[in-house]
Amino acid sequence: MDALTNTLIGLVDFALYFGLSLIALLLFKLLYTLFTPYDEWKLVKERNGAAACALTGAIIGFSIALASAASNSISLLDFAVWAVVALIAQILAYLIVRLFMPKISQRIEGDEWPAGVVLGGVSIAIGLLNAASMTY
Repeated sequence: MDALTNTLIGLVDFALYFGLSLIALLLFKLLYTLFTPYDEWKLVKERNGAAACALTGAIIGFSIALASAASNSISLLDFAVWAVVALIAQILAYLIVRLFMPKISQRIEGDEWPAGVVLGGVSIAIGLLNAASMTY
Protein backbone atom coordinates (compact mmCIF):
# COMPACT_ATOMS: atom_id res chain seq x y z
CA MET A 1 0.00 0.00 0.00
CA ASP A 2 2.89 2.39 0.70
CA ALA A 3 4.21 1.86 -2.82
CA LEU A 4 0.85 2.82 -4.29
CA THR A 5 0.64 5.91 -2.07
CA ASN A 6 4.16 6.97 -3.09
CA THR A 7 3.30 6.45 -6.75
CA LEU A 8 0.15 8.56 -6.46
CA ILE A 9 2.09 11.34 -4.70
CA GLY A 10 4.63 11.15 -7.52
CA LEU A 11 1.84 11.53 -10.06
CA VAL A 12 0.76 14.79 -8.45
CA ASP A 13 4.30 16.16 -8.69
CA PHE A 14 4.51 14.94 -12.29
CA ALA A 15 1.26 16.67 -13.18
CA LEU A 16 2.40 19.94 -11.60
CA TYR A 17 5.78 19.98 -13.33
CA PHE A 18 4.40 18.76 -16.65
CA GLY A 19 1.56 21.28 -16.56
CA LEU A 20 3.91 24.13 -15.75
CA SER A 21 6.23 22.90 -18.53
CA LEU A 22 3.42 23.03 -21.07
CA ILE A 23 2.47 26.52 -19.94
CA ALA A 24 6.12 27.61 -20.19
CA LEU A 25 6.38 26.09 -23.66
CA LEU A 26 3.27 27.92 -24.86
CA LEU A 27 4.50 31.15 -23.30
CA PHE A 28 7.87 30.68 -24.98
CA LYS A 29 6.27 30.14 -28.37
CA LEU A 30 4.14 33.25 -27.95
CA LEU A 31 6.98 35.48 -26.74
CA TYR A 32 9.55 34.15 -29.19
CA THR A 33 7.27 34.68 -32.16
CA LEU A 34 6.39 38.17 -30.94
CA PHE A 35 10.08 38.98 -30.55
CA THR A 36 11.04 38.06 -34.09
CA PRO A 37 10.08 40.48 -36.87
CA TYR A 38 8.16 37.82 -38.78
CA ASP A 39 5.34 35.48 -37.82
CA GLU A 40 6.97 32.03 -37.79
CA TRP A 41 3.69 30.23 -37.24
CA LYS A 42 2.10 31.91 -40.25
CA LEU A 43 5.18 31.15 -42.35
CA VAL A 44 5.14 27.50 -41.26
CA LYS A 45 1.46 27.25 -42.20
CA GLU A 46 2.45 28.63 -45.60
CA ARG A 47 4.99 25.78 -45.93
CA ASN A 48 8.09 27.88 -45.31
CA GLY A 49 10.73 25.27 -44.46
CA ALA A 50 13.30 27.78 -43.21
CA ALA A 51 10.83 29.15 -40.65
CA ALA A 52 9.92 25.61 -39.62
CA CYS A 53 13.60 24.76 -39.00
CA ALA A 54 14.19 27.95 -37.04
CA LEU A 55 11.07 27.65 -34.89
CA THR A 56 11.53 23.93 -34.28
CA GLY A 57 15.15 24.49 -33.22
CA ALA A 58 14.09 27.24 -30.83
CA ILE A 59 11.37 25.04 -29.31
CA ILE A 60 13.73 22.06 -28.98
CA GLY A 61 16.46 24.23 -27.46
CA PHE A 62 14.03 25.69 -24.96
CA SER A 63 12.61 22.26 -24.14
CA ILE A 64 16.08 20.82 -23.48
CA ALA A 65 16.80 23.59 -21.00
CA LEU A 66 13.31 23.27 -19.52
CA ALA A 67 13.83 19.54 -18.99
CA SER A 68 17.08 20.23 -17.14
CA ALA A 69 15.37 22.86 -15.02
CA ALA A 70 12.61 20.40 -14.11
CA SER A 71 15.02 17.63 -13.18
CA ASN A 72 17.33 19.89 -11.17
CA SER A 73 14.88 22.21 -9.45
CA ILE A 74 14.06 21.96 -5.77
CA SER A 75 10.56 23.42 -6.04
CA LEU A 76 8.01 24.64 -8.56
CA LEU A 77 9.10 28.21 -7.93
CA ASP A 78 12.73 27.28 -8.57
CA PHE A 79 11.64 25.55 -11.76
CA ALA A 80 9.65 28.60 -12.89
CA VAL A 81 12.65 30.89 -12.34
CA TRP A 82 14.91 28.64 -14.40
CA ALA A 83 12.24 28.38 -17.11
CA VAL A 84 12.40 32.17 -17.43
CA VAL A 85 16.20 31.97 -17.63
CA ALA A 86 15.87 29.40 -20.43
CA LEU A 87 13.42 31.64 -22.27
CA ILE A 88 15.79 34.60 -22.06
CA ALA A 89 18.70 32.45 -23.26
CA GLN A 90 16.77 31.37 -26.36
CA ILE A 91 15.89 34.94 -27.22
CA LEU A 92 19.54 35.86 -26.77
CA ALA A 93 20.46 33.04 -29.16
CA TYR A 94 18.26 34.65 -31.79
CA LEU A 95 19.88 38.05 -31.17
CA ILE A 96 23.37 36.56 -31.41
CA VAL A 97 22.60 34.96 -34.76
CA ARG A 98 21.10 38.26 -35.97
CA LEU A 99 24.32 39.99 -34.94
CA PHE A 100 26.38 37.73 -37.21
CA MET A 101 23.71 37.39 -39.90
CA PRO A 102 21.85 40.72 -39.97
CA LYS A 103 19.55 39.63 -42.81
CA ILE A 104 18.56 36.32 -41.26
CA SER A 105 14.98 37.43 -40.76
CA GLN A 106 14.56 38.35 -44.41
CA ARG A 107 16.28 35.12 -45.45
CA ILE A 108 13.92 33.04 -43.33
CA GLU A 109 10.92 34.90 -44.69
CA GLY A 110 12.31 34.16 -48.16
CA ASP A 111 12.39 30.44 -47.28
CA GLU A 112 16.18 30.16 -47.48
CA TRP A 113 16.78 26.84 -45.75
CA PRO A 114 20.42 27.47 -44.74
CA ALA A 115 19.33 30.45 -42.64
CA GLY A 116 16.63 28.41 -40.91
CA VAL A 117 19.00 25.52 -40.25
CA VAL A 118 21.66 27.84 -38.77
CA LEU A 119 19.17 29.58 -36.50
CA GLY A 120 17.58 26.29 -35.45
CA GLY A 121 20.99 24.72 -34.81
CA VAL A 122 22.23 27.64 -32.74
CA SER A 123 18.99 27.54 -30.73
CA ILE A 124 19.51 23.85 -29.96
CA ALA A 125 23.17 24.45 -29.05
CA ILE A 126 22.19 27.27 -26.68
CA GLY A 127 19.53 25.02 -25.15
CA LEU A 128 22.12 22.29 -24.52
CA LEU A 129 24.59 24.73 -22.97
CA ASN A 130 21.84 26.29 -20.92
CA ALA A 131 20.72 22.86 -19.69
CA ALA A 132 24.26 21.84 -18.76
CA SER A 133 24.73 25.11 -16.88
CA MET A 134 21.60 24.44 -14.83
CA THR A 135 23.09 21.39 -13.12
CA TYR A 136 23.94 22.99 -9.81
